[in-house]
Amino acid sequence: MRSIRTVFLVFVISLCLLHDGTAMAGPPFLTDDPEPVEYHHYEFYVFGITDRTKDDTTVQAPAVEFNYGVLPETQFHIIVPYTNNFPQQGAVWHGLGDIELGIKYRFVHESSGIPQIGVFPMIEVPTGNAEKGLGNGTAWYRLPVWVQKSFGPWTTYGGGGYTINPAPGMRNYWFSGWLLQKDVSEKLTLGGELFAQGPDTVGAHYTVIANAGGYWNFTPDFSLLFSAGHSVAGEEHTVSYLGLYWTWGPKEK
Repeated sequence: MRSIRTVFLVFVISLCLLHDGTAMAGPPFLTDDPEPVEYHHYEFYVFGITDRTKDDTTVQAPAVEFNYGVLPETQFHIIVPYTNNFPQQGAVWHGLGDIELGIKYRFVHESSGIPQIGVFPMIEVPTGNAEKGLGNGTAWYRLPVWVQKSFGPWTTYGGGGYTINPAPGMRNYWFSGWLLQKDVSEKLTLGGELFAQGPDTVGAHYTVIANAGGYWNFTPDFSLLFSAGHSVAGEEHTVSYLGLYWTWGPKEK
């Protein structure tokens, strides 16, 4: 079984290294992309995500994400989630989760032979109640680098980084992911990814998740986003994403 997983991983990465353009990326996938929102343009998401483990299920819904092109090649990012914690044993809790803030900056543009490259540092502000499982209790940070390349209807992107989490019982860890997606039609885009991260708590283990999803474009500015996945190695996780996406801004002259 492990050999099959290894072959699949090599196959996906091999495809990702072959080819060339631009496409929407990031949500609904775990792997992110280096492409910021255009200058003076906006993105808005209303979404829900789930993460089920053997110990509990965490649901962030409703949650909202807002992105704005504050400068050329630079995007401001914020997520405000309503978090629901369903432990296998004990009380169920609901409330505001940790607010995510970030700045995405692209420093290499894509060309025929070069992928676009960007960084997307984030801070998770401890606005959720940690005692109720709704937050971390302390601010924590993610420092990733992402790469993207497009070729016709195909787009591939990925990368990774490091998470710094000083909260009691938590650990710093590496993470990485890679995705391949295709524009099946003007309305439908589908993709699949592998995403891995190290143990995030004391006594935990690494996990590797295989995830598939895409988006349906009702209009060029309004889409339905969806994905679902399960761990294929390490700790058991079942994840999903469902959301609506809007974008707007000044029209090109």
